[in-house]
Amino acid sequence: MRDLGVLIPILGIMCGLVAIIGGVFIKPWFRLRERELEMQSRQTAEKAAQYAAHTERLEQRMRVLERIVTDKRIDLADEIERLRDDRVN
Repeated sequence: MRDLGVLIPILGIMCGLVAIIGGVFIKPWFRLRERELEMQSRQTAEKAAQYAAHTERLEQRMRVLERIVTDKRIDLADEIERLRDDRVN
């Protein structure tokens, strides 16, 4: 019984130390990790937007090429030159 009387204050002090250590070291680490994940999320979203824009441009060019191939009334040389001019701009 006497050992239990000494153990309770020691456990109380240890719980306090663990709480202090958690507040000083662990909490800022979690905040840092959260910021890193937010930054990574933003970068991923930006890359996805860039890929989507690039894909849209490629799809537009494919539609034009399909139209050139299937529409015999279009003068092919003029259409190709127009595409080259669009690509430069």
